[in-house]
Amino acid sequence: MRIIDLALKDLSQMLRDKRSLLFIVAMPIIFTLFMGFAYRGGSQGDEDIDTRIPLALVDPQPDFRLNKMFLTRLNSSDAIRVVSMSEEEAMDAFRKGEVDGVLLMPAGFSEQVEAGKEAQLQLIAEAASSEGQSLYQSLRVPISQLMSAVEVARISADLQSNPDEFAPAIELAWSKWDENSKLSLVRVEQAVAEESSDWTGGNPYNQASPGIIVQFAIFGLITSAQILVQERKTRTLQRLMTTAMKPSEIVAGHMLAMFSLTFLQTAMLVIFGQLALGVNYMREPLGTLLVCVALGLWVASMGLLIGVIAKGDEQVILYSMIAMFLFSALGGTWFPLEAAGGAFAAIGKAMPSAWAMNGLQNILIRGLGLESIWVGVGILSAYALGFFLLAVWRFRKMDA
Repeated sequence: MRIIDLALKDLSQMLRDKRSLLFIVAMPIIFTLFMGFAYRGGSQGDEDIDTRIPLALVDPQPDFRLNKMFLTRLNSSDAIRVVSMSEEEAMDAFRKGEVDGVLLMPAGFSEQVEAGKEAQLQLIAEAASSEGQSLYQSLRVPISQLMSAVEVARISADLQSNPDEFAPAIELAWSKWDENSKLSLVRVEQAVAEESSDWTGGNPYNQASPGIIVQFAIFGLITSAQILVQERKTRTLQRLMTTAMKPSEIVAGHMLAMFSLTFLQTAMLVIFGQLALGVNYMREPLGTLLVCVALGLWVASMGLLIGVIAKGDEQVILYSMIAMFLFSALGGTWFPLEAAGGAFAAIGKAMPSAWAMNGLQNILIRGLGLESIWVGVGILSAYALGFFLLAVWRFRKMDA
């Protein structure tokens, strides 16, 4: 009960300041609208930008019949951008983040499949990433179609007892697949949502809204972390330490207040995005809730750490601004990390903010379900625990 009382005291103190309400409510909404207009204007001029998932293809026999048919289908995809490489070049590009996957075609693939033998294609990608899942699903369709075309041709040649019928039969079967499946190679994120021609899924606020949610959740640390600094200045914290409250209860009370403020702000922006901007957070309500809770825990624990180590209001503002710009810029809140590529994207994907964005965009843009957010929620929770333990450790040193 004392923990709740302390949290309510902090919340009352934070919400009493009208300037805090400006930054908690008004500024995020204004920036969301502004960024949405910016993305809408930018997407109109981005028609020539290739946003397909880069896939390195290692094919030792590109001139063989089935290899050529398969590559032609992949090149027509609006989801995959195929780059032919040697195996060494492909693995190096994958490690550097220049491609999101590597597809290895074995030597003799065409001959083995046509002879009815098993030939395994190997896809190397990050199974937990949305790009890896998209590549797997996008490749599964044309591979199945290719194998079925070969089987149809083999049956046709056997029925007519004429091996020469195999070639025209497979060409015919493949052409029928091609006619009926022109749009079969779509990203997994478009399986549930309506197919869209731009990276925002048809609504620029699908990027702007979650980006501002994450960015201003971090920016809100200024208000919450200042409470601890003010308590030290007025010696309120020292008096709290002499009461029956344990240090762990004091830390927990402040943490609860910070989490509550962050979560309330996030919930408000989610509702605003759903009702006013057409951002469909409620397509997967439990997934949205879990990502928001994990985001709130991470931000609150980081705010607690800033409040403990900062010696004055100026340092609170400095540390909070550094955290906001660092995690926002690297975490994909301003632009999708897929557009950056290289080392920048690799570093960005390690940021907790990137996992919050990834979880929300899996729901909003990629059309994925609840299973797509668990990894991100787990990583955010791990970051939250790490920052919390650092804050407790620093708090105990301060007390000592």
